[in-house]
Amino acid sequence: MGRRRTAWWRTRTRAQDGRRPIAEARDGVVRRRVVVLTAVLCATFALTGRPAMADGSPGAYGYDQGDRVVDGATGTGDAVALKAGGAYRSSLPKGAKVYYGIDLDATSNAYVSVTAVPPAGTTVAATDGIRVSMENASGTACTHRSATFGASRSPHPVAAWAAREAGKALCKGGGRYYVVVERVDASGSSSDTWGLELTAVSEPPLAQAGTTEAPQVWDSASPEAVTGEARRRAGGSGFAGAATVGQGVWQDDVRPGGTLFYKVPVDWGQQLSVTAELGGSDGGSGYVTRALDLALYNPVRGSVDEAGLGYRGSERSVALEPLPPVEYRNRYSVVDHVNGMRFAGSYYLVVHLSTELADSFGQGPLPVTLRVRVDGSAHAGPGYAAKPEPRNIFEVTTQDRAAAVTGGAGGGGNRSMKVLAVAGIGAGSVLLASLGVWTISARRRDGGRERNRDRASTAAL
Repeated sequence: MGRRRTAWWRTRTRAQDGRRPIAEARDGVVRRRVVVLTAVLCATFALTGRPAMADGSPGAYGYDQGDRVVDGATGTGDAVALKAGGAYRSSLPKGAKVYYGIDLDATSNAYVSVTAVPPAGTTVAATDGIRVSMENASGTACTHRSATFGASRSPHPVAAWAAREAGKALCKGGGRYYVVVERVDASGSSSDTWGLELTAVSEPPLAQAGTTEAPQVWDSASPEAVTGEARRRAGGSGFAGAATVGQGVWQDDVRPGGTLFYKVPVDWGQQLSVTAELGGSDGGSGYVTRALDLALYNPVRGSVDEAGLGYRGSERSVALEPLPPVEYRNRYSVVDHVNGMRFAGSYYLVVHLSTELADSFGQGPLPVTLRVRVDGSAHAGPGYAAKPEPRNIFEVTTQDRAAAVTGGAGGGGNRSMKVLAVAGIGAGSVLLASLGVWTISARRRDGGRERNRDRASTAAL
């Protein structure tokens, strides 16, 4: 009997003592799984969330996460083909002239916008910038436009666009066309290579032909600026991440050299007006010729208008030119800020503070206020014969209108970012669910092992 009790006691003691290592091992496994899952979740949200840098601070441009990386060719023979609805990332060395191909049908309009992104801290001249043109296979230019840094001589993203309009005489017919991007007047600039972001958009013809004359009469009086208390709305770091705003007063803080991106949904028949204010400085003195740049781009990232202001340390404001209501036939005007208001959709506001402000007024952020007005009743669009690419680029959706109030992405936002966001949320949910299943399973397995050891000990008795 004594031997049996001794054997039982030793067996029981070993079973009980074994529980602590088992529990510790189980907890260690769970902890390791939590660490791994946390790292994966952080990586997922890093892809789908906003940039880590503070908005309005000098830093990297916010490229679209869905951009395809392509190289610009030195000639037409090996030019990579862009596709309508696509977004691309490339580069432009100083002194280079690069080519990209694009295949067009005979009836659709095509627009390619190129955003040049000089590195922070680079030196640029006032007349330095990019020139973008669209050419046919014979080398005839359909259109060309340029974008420069102007009197601020402050490096920041600037965009220029080129178009093939199907009804124009120079570039009729379908086939291979070429987008040509080159630096202009770069002699006074440093030799840094610039980043490029390219977007290609197709606009189908109208189902029924309309007038080909620009509107002769519209209210061109300077509208009264919107009043009221400013609401905080952090700007984005690029076109793809632009924060949505609607009618109202919006404010964010910007450091010298920083750039903010916003977008405003504007429907057919609606009229946009914008005033930007740069708040007063707490210290410093001097005068900066072009302290603030305000630029407006249309839904295909084509330049519409720009304005700037000088600064002595006290509050200043500047407004865009009076803009016409959005109408299809605005494209027939020869005036840029009328011609550019040819589509419904998201119009982009880009605000940049000159790096020269830091020399006179310090590195601290300054408040920038946007007073945005959207007048007029929306009406139906012109009636396209097919869908554009991207599909919803010339629409203002219910989501867009809601985002203008809440600050969300809106229905007209970048599709690849939406996919990433949904994927991130889905992946996070799956990973969290998996964590729960693994934890429960581990506890059940370890609990089962302990019960089996207890049964074995009892059997031994």
